Amino acid sequence: TVLIISTVVFLVLRIIPGDPAEVIAGIDSSPEDVEKIRRQLGTDISLAAQYGRWLGDIANLNFGTSYMSGQPVGRLILQRFPLTLALAVLAMVISVLIAIPLGVLSAVHRWSFWDYTGMAISQIGMAVPSFWLGILLLLFFSVKLGIFPIFGAGGFKHLVLPALSLGLARAAVLLRVTRASMLDELNREYMVTARAKGLPEIMVRYKHALKNALLPVVTIAGIQFGYMLGGSIIIEQVFSLPGVGRLLLTAVNQQDFPLIQGGVVFVAIVFSLINFLVDIVYSLLNPKIRTS
Repeated sequence: TVLIISTVVFLVLRIIPGDPAEVIAGIDSSPEDVEKIRRQLGTDISLAAQYGRWLGDIANLNFGTSYMSGQPVGRLILQRFPLTLALAVLAMVISVLIAIPLGVLSAVHRWSFWDYTGMAISQIGMAVPSFWLGILLLLFFSVKLGIFPIFGAGGFKHLVLPALSLGLARAAVLLRVTRASMLDELNREYMVTARAKGLPEIMVRYKHALKNALLPVVTIAGIQFGYMLGGSIIIEQVFSLPGVGRLLLTAVNQQDFPLIQGGVVFVAIVFSLINFLVDIVYSLLNPKIRTS
């Protein structure tokens, strides 16, 4: 996965118009200055040679040096990653705390108040863009009430509104998956067997049914968490958070090829690791996977 993504990113960045050497040199530079910068950047060699060098650097976890700052790309990403990770974790916690209990209640008490509430929240969450929700939260809680800071990163309070913006949007999808999975489990034959054995209804629902219903939920939650790590660019821009997403957006505006490449590949590596951890959790929840 990382190899394919790194190859696609490398080729796409070479296809788009613009020369980083000309951007760095400025509009008043001479052709000799531009050529000198190309040699320093390594863009004066063939595309195949650049690609081979790029793969070699990735294999050694060397993401190159930023064109604009002159600092190693890996160092720049690692400086910003803790903030993005904290934002994603808090948003994931909010999403899970809303989606799973409400999804279970919606399935257990079908066509009740809880079910209609869950479906309404799901519809609204899927229809409202997270960045627009973030702007509304800023206007109400920061500008009008002054409870939370408007922008920047200085502590937990700075992450609450961005995490809510991300978490509420992702909770809509997770809630639907939880409800559908729980309904499917409640209608299976082993539920009838468990009730016939005289087990309490609370044990039938929340021990046997819920444990099996969480299998697809864990998978979707892992994918959602990966999206939060890599897809928080707009939220970080709205709330002026100096995370990885905003770093990549700045790199795109400045045509900083090494920083863009390194950032995308770093997110791909993290995403792959998250999927691997989800597979492990999946096997812990389902013994059949371990035995097979």
